[in-house]
Amino acid sequence: MNSSKDFHHKVPFNYFERFIAFRYLVPLRKGGLLSVISWLSFIGICIGVATLIIVMSVMNGFHIELKERIIGFNGHIFIQKNDKYFEYQEELSNLPLIKFIDPNITLQALISSDDRTTGIVLKSFVEENIKHYSFSQSISNDEEINVKNSIILGSDLALALNVIPGENVKVLSSNMLSTPFGQIPKSQSMAVSGIFTSGMSEYDSNFAYTSLSNIQSLIGIENLVSTIEVHLSDIADLQIVKEEISEVFSNNYIIRDWIELNSSFWEVLATERELMFFVLSLIIVIAAFNVITSLFILVQTKSKEIAVLKTIGTSNISVLRIFLIVGSIIGTSGTILGTILGILFTINIDSVRNFLNSTFDLNLFPSEFYYLDKMPTNIDINQIAIIFLFSLSVSIIATIYPAYKASKTEIKGILGNG
Repeated sequence: MNSSKDFHHKVPFNYFERFIAFRYLVPLRKGGLLSVISWLSFIGICIGVATLIIVMSVMNGFHIELKERIIGFNGHIFIQKNDKYFEYQEELSNLPLIKFIDPNITLQALISSDDRTTGIVLKSFVEENIKHYSFSQSISNDEEINVKNSIILGSDLALALNVIPGENVKVLSSNMLSTPFGQIPKSQSMAVSGIFTSGMSEYDSNFAYTSLSNIQSLIGIENLVSTIEVHLSDIADLQIVKEEISEVFSNNYIIRDWIELNSSFWEVLATERELMFFVLSLIIVIAAFNVITSLFILVQTKSKEIAVLKTIGTSNISVLRIFLIVGSIIGTSGTILGTILGILFTINIDSVRNFLNSTFDLNLFPSEFYYLDKMPTNIDINQIAIIFLFSLSVSIIATIYPAYKASKTEIKGILGNG
């Protein structure tokens, strides 16, 4: 009976196959071309997996951090009217699921100090609502914020204007004031009552906040707003509240949520993330080709041993599985080590960045470009599992053809002259 062959067929990766496979791995640790290619395969897979995990985790962190900070400066739902200014409707306050409502005006303006004049985005707030904004905790001022004829500046804007709390600035609107000397921009002197730091350079450099009554006085309107921002207690209630608001307001009003207002931005982020995943995945694919090369060389160098194995009854399928084990060990070990290194690097990425910046005088991930002053990360277990399985699958698939060629090694051609 062919008991030996039956045993090799029925037991997947039996002891004999594992023994031979590990024996074939020994030359891979020694010098020579085969060793170099095998190590390149292992290192390539390791680097590819680690890089994918790091980059995708950072991009996830950017997405979450930006979302939280944008919401912290704005509402969840925005109500506007085609003819710009309108009266605030109190019936909104009766709707459930709403945390607070902030009727406001946002406009482009000029701000001037003794040292400089620059353009800003001036946005109003309702006095009792300021505590709800994320920037309220970062306002640097020892005294109570005086909302009357006062203004709160972003930290970079205050630095550019060279002003500190207590000093005065002049704000000029686009509304014109008639005088005996002609039309001049309407202006208002305001005291800097606080300076905020958001961690987003775009806000810190360009935004200033003042009370709704101050802006209404500046542009010469009363009891009118340009936007009603609705802040929710739970963002999961977004669609429900949006539908309820639509029933309160007529068709003359435009009702949009924060996702719609920033849709282009989120689409760019999603596309960038998908493209980055594809490009970095190529590192793993290229490393897999090195696995193919190293296995072909191994088959050539072990051709006589393969022939001897076949003469003692080792089946083709058993030879195939031996080489599958060899390739799988290279791919699996590279994938596991890459996953561990990727997670560890991601957890300590700020420490690594600070070390590189201070040691080599670099400026990695500048805040003025990324709108953040620290590296946000978010390790997604599902995403890591996909990367792990992808790397493992590519590595194993790469071993199939050379393993198949090894199983088809002819005894006659190799041992015929022995």
